[in-house]
Amino acid sequence: MHLYPLLRPFAFALDPERAHRATIAALKLIPKHHPPFFPASLKSTVAGLEFASPVGLAAGFDKDAEVPEEMLDLGFGFVEVGTVTPRPQRGNPKPRLFRLKADRAVINRMGFNNHGQPAAFQRLLECTHLHGVIGVNIGANKDSGDRIADYVEGVRAMGPVARYLTINISSPNTPGLRELQDEGALQELLAAVREACSDKPRSGSSAGPRPAGPPIFLKVSPDLDSGDPERIVKAAIDHGIDALIISNTTTSRPSLKSKHREEAGGLSGAPLKTLALDALRRFRKASGGEIPLIGVGGIANADDAWERIRAGASLVQLYTAMVYEGPGIARRIARALAQHLKREGFASIGDAVGSEKL
Repeated sequence: MHLYPLLRPFAFALDPERAHRATIAALKLIPKHHPPFFPASLKSTVAGLEFASPVGLAAGFDKDAEVPEEMLDLGFGFVEVGTVTPRPQRGNPKPRLFRLKADRAVINRMGFNNHGQPAAFQRLLECTHLHGVIGVNIGANKDSGDRIADYVEGVRAMGPVARYLTINISSPNTPGLRELQDEGALQELLAAVREACSDKPRSGSSAGPRPAGPPIFLKVSPDLDSGDPERIVKAAIDHGIDALIISNTTTSRPSLKSKHREEAGGLSGAPLKTLALDALRRFRKASGGEIPLIGVGGIANADDAWERIRAGASLVQLYTAMVYEGPGIARRIARALAQHLKREGFASIGDAVGSEKL
């Protein structure tokens, strides 16, 4: 039985950030067990990693790597923890998280609040890492004098306990962070990140030697100008980045109904769907399939996930929809995706990726 609709009113009666902390605390009490079985058709290999299901948990929910295995148990094929920064930081002043119930959306201006990479490292060291994929999203401290150095430090610090690392330069809630997406800064950042990895080549690459260690993903903003996807794709491929995550939250404000619609911060959830899908298609066209893409933003059901996959996403992620639909959403989407594959005549998720006609 789908119990979350009965529990949601109680959760929504709490301040959003307090409700989130209560959820994390409750998840810690759940006995660990094996993740659910996924149909073989959902299995895929992306950036050298094997995924039992293409449905992942986006960064932002488990900021400090407190419950990654619990989320895998609930039906996510992979979990991205973070964003974690080299040093602990409080984030932005409260209130900084807002539910837009009428829009099935969230606005946040959290500001990378986390307990720092050493604390997350220790928790991940204690994980079994036997089931599912746990990735780590890394960022720079707000008061850092050298943000590129922060990312280099993050790669070195978290690489040993991450199945993949995500370079997050697209959050709108750290002033000036998105400037790292600009031409010169992006080239410098990606060169430094690659240098931080070992020079030992990784096999299975069609683009020449790649750095050893975990695969490196780059998370980009949906708020990009014409020509930005082509520029970012070229830089990513040139520097051996393994996948692009498209996209982060948006600072734009489509037509919204909620009283919180004018709050500053990044908008996620249903209103982001069209913008994120358009961004994915732009990156698919720019990349021509040369680099894997991960679709995120406004995904709330299997039809949304299927649309992203056909538009070019090898994997998908969600978070905000879980606030409204409950933690069982990942398992429900995975099961329905298997039905989509069977109905459309695809043997596997990989066969369906990018099948949409451009």
